[in-house]
Amino acid sequence: MQTLKLPNGDAIPVLGMGTWQMGESGKNRQSEVKALQYGLDLGLSLIDTAEMYGEGGAEEVIAEAIANRRSEVFLVSKVYPHNASKGGAIAACERSLQRLKTDYLDLYLLHWRGSVPLSETLEAFTTLQQAGKIRSYGISNFDLEDMQEAIKLENGSQIATNQVLYNLTRRGIEWDLLPWCRQHDIPVMAYSPIEQGRMLNHRILNQLAEARGVSAAQIAIAWLLHQDNVIV
Repeated sequence: MQTLKLPNGDAIPVLGMGTWQMGESGKNRQSEVKALQYGLDLGLSLIDTAEMYGEGGAEEVIAEAIANRRSEVFLVSKVYPHNASKGGAIAACERSLQRLKTDYLDLYLLHWRGSVPLSETLEAFTTLQQAGKIRSYGISNFDLEDMQEAIKLENGSQIATNQVLYNLTRRGIEWDLLPWCRQHDIPVMAYSPIEQGRMLNHRILNQLAEARGVSAAQIAIAWLLHQDNVIV
């Protein structure tokens, strides 16, 4: 699996699995666990989650899926903005670790910007990093102005990634945010690579896929993987 290098030197896989909507219903739990395990078997070692997903339920699904396989996984979770104060973020991270049944996260993100000063959130992330609870930290859903502000803060230079909406039909970040992130060597994590499944019904995409003997999803993901400095 191809990787990108983060500020701390860690390598992050460029392709992984998301867990939004997992952990919301007990009746789906075993199929969700098996899906993640199958992905791991195929080499998809990056797993992205958040305390918001299923209000912690997705993290519990992951814990079951990666039992005895933690060393294979690059694990990412996210903190709610209303939990992003110094004490709040540290406590939220501890809860995520407990649900995930692990003692560290490879990457911890602020899910989106809220009312807590960003400097305070970064201070919490640095404290967690120094304690060995997280290896790297970053942000999500930040626009260009947010990013420009963030890297000027103390510890802002260690922001490892910005996770944002990006796919073949959602290319707004190409105007300014993506070039800026490339210039500053900050990888972008693209979420909704197939637009939550809606791109599977895209007429032109399906025509291209049929002509090449592949699926619409394969084309959409391959396109993202060919974008410089992008994680899917």
